[in-house]
Amino acid sequence: MTFDIAQRFRPDLPPPEAPWTDPPRYSFVGGHNDPGSVPFAGLAEAATSVLRREGERLATYNLGGSPLGYRPLRELVSRNLAARAGLNAAAEQVLITSGSLQALDLVNTILLEPGDTVIVEQATYGGMISRLQALGVTIVGVDVDRDGLDTDHLGRLLDRGVRPKFIYTIPTVQNPTGTVMTVERRLRLLELARDYGVPIFEDDCYADLLWGQPRPPSIRALDEEGTGGQVIYCGSFSKSIAPALRVGYLVADESVLAQMSALKTDAGTGALEQLVLAEYGASHFDGHVEQLVSVLHAKCAVMAEAVSTELGSTATFDSPQGGIFIWLTFPEGFDTGALAGPARAAGVEFNPGAGWSADPVWGARRLRLCFGQPSHDVIREGVAALADAVKTMT
Repeated sequence: MTFDIAQRFRPDLPPPEAPWTDPPRYSFVGGHNDPGSVPFAGLAEAATSVLRREGERLATYNLGGSPLGYRPLRELVSRNLAARAGLNAAAEQVLITSGSLQALDLVNTILLEPGDTVIVEQATYGGMISRLQALGVTIVGVDVDRDGLDTDHLGRLLDRGVRPKFIYTIPTVQNPTGTVMTVERRLRLLELARDYGVPIFEDDCYADLLWGQPRPPSIRALDEEGTGGQVIYCGSFSKSIAPALRVGYLVADESVLAQMSALKTDAGTGALEQLVLAEYGASHFDGHVEQLVSVLHAKCAVMAEAVSTELGSTATFDSPQGGIFIWLTFPEGFDTGALAGPARAAGVEFNPGAGWSADPVWGARRLRLCFGQPSHDVIREGVAALADAVKTMT
């Protein structure tokens, strides 16, 4: 008799992953970025240089240094945040993580217990939603519009007695809407958070990919009254350099990072990635991001034009103010989850809106398209194929 170890698995596990298959021709899912903009030549040069200088340090965990991460990389994060987000953070207030997903897990672990409540934007990052659900947390959505999180709605929720463990927001190039929270709303959000004694978790992973306007100061930077202590800040190199590197970071008070470090059980984020990013980014980060934003802005224009041409009034959207996503809204009663099957048959893959919404019913007529990876021609062809699939349902 063959032994089936699966019979010994824990009963509360999620369903297993389906066998890997190649993505369809028109893949508009995930947070993939423009392949031609990955600075692989510069990264290769940086790798050669830094390994010749620092290679022996790979013999020890954490490169023989602080468990917060490679100091030159933390110093790069500190300089970038000061210059780009108005946020003054010492290297000792920066923790390097294995992608922003680990950062989310660390924040959730130190703050949440089953039965707690978290306030999020009504449309928000699906990875955060799934994590909160797995923790047995109540998710409350607050309206989001072109000016970001609606602080009037948030105030009403708090006035009615909603008491969250923290407020999770993506203020600058919001995922999935591509909106940017105004400075006025950032200040009002801080005021409400102070009045009700609620921490803010600020996810700024797409903030470097902003176009058409100056980057606002981060919420943590604006928290002068509390010297930033009420806000935990998250960033990432996944969108600005390359997703596969899996390097993110948290900025928080040193006492908070000390508690997180006790829970970071991976023996340190990948050292080679940290070495190369620090070496490359010291001289090339700003120039690279400027080039990448130009490429993504052009791709966004192509997708917006294709959606307007192919779907017309069937789907509406606000032009993103940065990033790699367009968020579409269909008429009442339309179900983008049901659209996924016909779209897949036409070679198109997208993210149905229910998985990116605090309220899946609200999100059911919405969907997210990623324009970061495909070429201009593939974007046009894929949106046309999507429109054909939509016609089968209307």
